[in-house]
Amino acid sequence: MVILGLNYYFHDSTACLVKDGQLIAAIEEERLNRDKHSRKFPMLAIDRCLKIAGLNYDDIDHIAVSIKPTHNMAKKVVHGLTNYKTIKPFINHELVHGYNKQKSFWNWFGYHWDSKKEGPQVHFIPHHFSHAPGSFYVSPYNEAALLGIDGSGEWATTWLGYGKDNKIDCMGETFFPHSLGSFYEAVTQFCGFRTNYDEGKTMGLAPMGDPEVFLDEVDKLITVDSEGQLHFDLSYFNYQNMSWKRCSEKFFKIFGEPRKNGEPFQKHHMDVAAAFQRVLENKVLQICDILYKKTKADYLVISGGVSLNSVMNGRIVRESPFKDVYVMPAAGDNGTAIGAAYYLYNGILNHSRNFVHLNPYVGTTYSNDEIEAVLKGAKLSYKKYDDICDEASRLLEDGQIIGWFQGAMEIGPRALGSRSILANPAFPQMKDKINAEVKFREAYRPFAPSAILEAKDDFFDLEVEAPFMLKVCNVLKDKQSVIPAVTHVDGSARLQTVTKESHPKYYELIKKLGERTGVPVVLNTSFNIQGEPVVESPQDAIRCYFSTGLDYLVIGDFLVSKL
Repeated sequence: MVILGLNYYFHDSTACLVKDGQLIAAIEEERLNRDKHSRKFPMLAIDRCLKIAGLNYDDIDHIAVSIKPTHNMAKKVVHGLTNYKTIKPFINHELVHGYNKQKSFWNWFGYHWDSKKEGPQVHFIPHHFSHAPGSFYVSPYNEAALLGIDGSGEWATTWLGYGKDNKIDCMGETFFPHSLGSFYEAVTQFCGFRTNYDEGKTMGLAPMGDPEVFLDEVDKLITVDSEGQLHFDLSYFNYQNMSWKRCSEKFFKIFGEPRKNGEPFQKHHMDVAAAFQRVLENKVLQICDILYKKTKADYLVISGGVSLNSVMNGRIVRESPFKDVYVMPAAGDNGTAIGAAYYLYNGILNHSRNFVHLNPYVGTTYSNDEIEAVLKGAKLSYKKYDDICDEASRLLEDGQIIGWFQGAMEIGPRALGSRSILANPAFPQMKDKINAEVKFREAYRPFAPSAILEAKDDFFDLEVEAPFMLKVCNVLKDKQSVIPAVTHVDGSARLQTVTKESHPKYYELIKKLGERTGVPVVLNTSFNIQGEPVVESPQDAIRCYFSTGLDYLVIGDFLVSKL
């Protein structure tokens, strides 16, 4: 049985292929069309997944789409009709936008199949069932509490539930406009960033501020009731009117003037970001406590755009009653393509669970022959090494910054050692250098460490594994001066733990660097510049390498230099 999973309704359009319960391929459309957070129908991604799997369109038995446009329609219509300010944007977003998205799907479908009867069976899966329940089916847990949190998906903004084997129980939902995702979008816009795009910048800015300054004011904006549902004081916001302007005048009166893009940060911007981040964490921890009491489950599966807040996830690991948390590597809307496919396979078709999504490397792989053909075509000077990891570790030891292009591409927003920029974290100036000369981004933004799993406890205060770089922890105090380039101002780090089984070549590189320096940790950031998707192909890697301050490009077993 072959299932094509699709996300195309919102941002981060994605396709995946599942064959007999095994995830064969998954890739975001942005990696191929080079439009970051692309909302276009994922035609390129579908074709690439089929190519990776060695299949064609006639092999597809089912299509699982991570949206059911009619779901909760009554709640949407009531909101639209009772708030006259929203009628026009409501019609545009819920009806015109929805019609256009469905039209693009059926146009694509009609191009490949003559009729619905002749083509694969199409299933429209509710968005939040494609989030937490879909993630549960590929988690390592047979039983878990489930939590989905995002801006809004078919009007739901949080989804609480319980999963055991193939059975899913919904235990409560909060509906728009009471939304933690929109709450965080508001402060993101206040800080001068793009909403639904730059929330990671807000999370990185928060440790620069003092959360206590505005904590009481922000805390009273949200209450969590005994069932885990959220209630907001909407007088501080404007997003409920479906306006691009997320904050009301009352917001600015309490928290101060917003920052314009490009302007320097004022103290109150950082303090407000810190308070919103802290309150987000606190409210989600309250929900976790309620979920634990309801389910008594040892583990939590969390999904949705808000689950990409790795600082929040770190606190859940440390402070909630749950033993550990599973966050899919593509936990945002991109991952709903995978979630929809598995909700269909395990939840609707009731096939036994036979897959655990612990391998994020499910994109395109390029062979040495393919890479060398591109290098020759570009008339570049290069050298092939029998042990490229040893040579790369030598360069890192010397303080060089390298582009690292190896194996199958990762799924999700974090570079995990296949399409990465790497450096030695022991150099104190390295963070500023990469931000200024390579990534061309804000100076305050931190970089993440990748460490071999065996070294985790020697450098980091984290009791569980973090293979997808989605759990922030503290760097041990005596090690903060050892790896300053990946230690944030508050002593934290967004750690990735690497095993030999998950990525042998990346593991070997980090291990060899440790043998040379005594520190088996590398600085790891995504192989791109600000505003562009992560590189996907050798051509992308070469273009990014020669347009930035990268010192070397390590691509397959080849080393490219600018000298």
